[in-house]
Amino acid sequence: MSDDSIPEANETTSKKAPCAISGRVRPRRDLIALDTMRPSLADRIRQDHPGLPHDALISRAELARYRAIYVEELLQAEHGEFSDLDRQVVESIAKQDTIAENTEEEYDDHRSLGETLSDHLASFGGSWRFLISFAVAMVAWIAWNYAHGEAAFDPFPFILLNLALSCLAAVQAPIIMMSQNRQETKDRLRALNDYRVNLKAELEIRHLHEKIDHLITKQWQRLAEIQQLQLEIMQEKRLR
Repeated sequence: MSDDSIPEANETTSKKAPCAISGRVRPRRDLIALDTMRPSLADRIRQDHPGLPHDALISRAELARYRAIYVEELLQAEHGEFSDLDRQVVESIAKQDTIAENTEEEYDDHRSLGETLSDHLASFGGSWRFLISFAVAMVAWIAWNYAHGEAAFDPFPFILLNLALSCLAAVQAPIIMMSQNRQETKDRLRALNDYRVNLKAELEIRHLHEKIDHLITKQWQRLAEIQQLQLEIMQEKRLR
């Protein structure tokens, strides 16, 4: 082996390091120091691994796993239970995925032909087009039959018209109720999606505050150390 290959091997080794939890060798870019994490998350990791030093390196996979554990325990402590919605939020936080979704498109994609038809009929039945066209048809029906007198197919008091109106009301009411039931389902899905998004935003904001407070505390500690060093240097100069 030549001497040139030794530095290359050392350089390759320096770009990788083992994870302090799993022991797997990972690239440096996939490892995060323990002291740079949020204090609450770092304390949770130290509960399972009390011997970890402050500069221990942890892989992103292990960090995501402990982040999910921490959020799950936090939700259980606050809510007293852990639902499927909370689990979805925890998984999205651990995987750093977006949780917002378009409930309208998903619901429309799963509608059957009958549901689509009833929605269109309910939408048409509650529009001005239906009211105007229905009024015009009814006035034309009454006028034509009134003008023809005894020769009309539905003379006064328009019994056939009353029967048609009764049948229309009997059919239209269930169609509108079916459409309203599906609208309630859409509203429930939208509310569940809003709950997941709001819960995730609340947890992320809380974690962000903890991270900022942690960084500010570390920054003040560094500034205090620098000031202490400056005072020591000034005292040494005075003694000289």
